[in-house]
Amino acid sequence: MSRLHILGVGMGPQHVTVEVAEALRACDYVLAARKGAEDTLLALRRTVCASHGVELVAIPDPERDRSDSLGAAYPRAVRDWHDARVEAYADLIAARPGTIGMLVWGDASLYDSSIRIAEALAARGAIEEYRVWPGVSAPQLLAARHRLVLNDVGGAVHVTTGRRLRAAVEAGLDNLVVMLNRRLELDGLEDWSIWWGGNLGAPGEELVAGRVGDVLPEILAARARARDAAGWVMDLYLLRRP
Repeated sequence: MSRLHILGVGMGPQHVTVEVAEALRACDYVLAARKGAEDTLLALRRTVCASHGVELVAIPDPERDRSDSLGAAYPRAVRDWHDARVEAYADLIAARPGTIGMLVWGDASLYDSSIRIAEALAARGAIEEYRVWPGVSAPQLLAARHRLVLNDVGGAVHVTTGRRLRAAVEAGLDNLVVMLNRRLELDGLEDWSIWWGGNLGAPGEELVAGRVGDVLPEILAARARARDAAGWVMDLYLLRRP
């Protein structure tokens, strides 16, 4: 039977912990989804694997329905996509049993589906067991780069996505880490404070902080620079009510 190692690798080789490196070297190969001919994150995975002498096996990622990414059909579309991934991964694992690694950007605990995929693989008997090793998460990097504590003294921090930001604000939450932003929609929040980061830990990393109304044009320009430098942009920010 096969076993799966889910390995958090932050934003690349510089964030691989000693514990993750040891678990990676124990893998027979690393399984990864290939999302297109110019998959920069797949190339970074190859770099991580090569630095530890482990083969990377890439298979095409199933298509995902993105036609209703903000609506009621979104959860169903994601479940269908995950089911297709599980099917493809199970077929490969059946052909190549052993100890298999999956490299997770940041950490598997936040907005990542690797653990759900592993649970499904285990439920259908494709793997005997799976384990998870933590990595450096994007909120950790954001806090470190801006020299921040994410919560006020005795306070809380709410982690959400860009598409759920308005609901969080309307619910009265006032200290928010916002991830997975397709665009920045901060109208009406001009007096809030923001600490923003784009492509943290990667070449072309960008940082901006200040009052939203003052620095939003700077953030948009930095976001464009990060996209130009890497061909993609992953950004997040801490947003705090005045």
